[in-house]
Amino acid sequence: MLLPDSNQRLQLLQQTGQLIDDYYQQLEDLPVTPKVNSDQIRKFLQAIDFEKKNDLSQVVDMVYQSLRDWGMKVAHPGYYGLFNPAPSFAGVLADLLAAALNPQAGAWHHSPFGVEMERHLIKYFAGRFGLPAEQAYGSFTSGGSEANSTGVLVALTRQFPDFARHGLRALPGQPVFYCSEEFHHSFEKIAHACGLGRNAVRTIKADEHYRLSVDRLEQTIKQDRARNNIPFMVVATAGTTNAGVIDPISEIAEVCQREQLHLHVDAAWGGAVILSDKLKGQLAGIEHADTITFDPHKFLSVPMAAGMLIVRKGHWLADTFHVETAYVPESSEVGMDNYRLSLQFSRRLIGLKLFMTIASIGRQGYAETLEHQVTMAGYLAQQLEARNWRVVADTSLAIVCFEDIQSDGLKQEQRADHQAAVVDYVVDSGRAWISVTRIVGRPVIRVCVTSYLTQKQHIDELVQLLEQARAKTT
Repeated sequence: MLLPDSNQRLQLLQQTGQLIDDYYQQLEDLPVTPKVNSDQIRKFLQAIDFEKKNDLSQVVDMVYQSLRDWGMKVAHPGYYGLFNPAPSFAGVLADLLAAALNPQAGAWHHSPFGVEMERHLIKYFAGRFGLPAEQAYGSFTSGGSEANSTGVLVALTRQFPDFARHGLRALPGQPVFYCSEEFHHSFEKIAHACGLGRNAVRTIKADEHYRLSVDRLEQTIKQDRARNNIPFMVVATAGTTNAGVIDPISEIAEVCQREQLHLHVDAAWGGAVILSDKLKGQLAGIEHADTITFDPHKFLSVPMAAGMLIVRKGHWLADTFHVETAYVPESSEVGMDNYRLSLQFSRRLIGLKLFMTIASIGRQGYAETLEHQVTMAGYLAQQLEARNWRVVADTSLAIVCFEDIQSDGLKQEQRADHQAAVVDYVVDSGRAWISVTRIVGRPVIRVCVTSYLTQKQHIDELVQLLEQARAKTT
């Protein structure tokens, strides 16, 4: 019942493949944003009777149409939103293979090739980041939040030997760590979940370029020590979610070395540029990191979800997560068992979609794709500035944040309302999706070139929509 016969399987695979191909062919003509509400979807779902069987072919059609019509088209060249990419086709095929063969990547003996393949990838990226490949290791994660959480746990275990067995109560004071005010808010959840408490996150005011201020960082560390708090880690962000800003990693690394603090670099998005010889200089200093968060499902365009945590010394992971179990068979490759190196036990073969993509297009193919997206963002910035929009935040990556110069005379909240109205107009058109955000409290419009399908004509269309929106909302 759960496995149709060979003829049915082939028909269903052909049907699914045709639907996927139809989607790619129709994509640019589809509206980026769905016109739907929760009541409409819930009413539709309530009509599906789980007490009876339904023809699988009809179920496939129904699910495809529902996902297509009632979901954001993140692969659309007009989607300029969060870090949700147009997926690589090699990654799509990889997820199909991983789902069909269903390898358990938590233990070496269950998926020897899978575990070794992921190890090979991690070593490769560790080397690209400049970490010592013979010592560095890591683990694939569900995404950046799990990777950041793993980084915090590794830092706690490394800095406080009693933490692993006796927890935070064994420490003589309150451990604290430091982030820019433009940090990823997963760290607040992490501090809560691991028992540090959210007040343990010290948010450092950004400098005039929206980067972590090193002077303020040093002052805050000094103040914490005077209050008998225990600094243990600094987070440098390589590509902030708001504006794509990269903190001064080299300077932060000097502080960490002098103060004997763990350096974690959250390069979930920006870390991808390490594959481009042209762009990688923006990550100068990342080679000094103790741990690095990196999400291939962002700027490297593999399907959701694929995160990675890379550590300078592999034994730090084992020190943090090692367990002995009777129910998992012992392996001669015990050091490679992922369940001993991460929070996860059962785990999907996350790395396969990255492996198949980079194996098929090569590093240079990735470099050209990344450079194209950055070029498109630069083209957008030029077009905006030529039309009296002010670009905010100095970044050379694929995010452009801007504001309407014509709204300079308005109060901040009025400017925010004006920009929100501009964004609403663009989104309602169905031709593009952009958003509003605040950088250190400053309201701006945010555009991120997340799709490798985006070309100059799509940027021109977006600029035209922005001009129309401004004319209607000013």
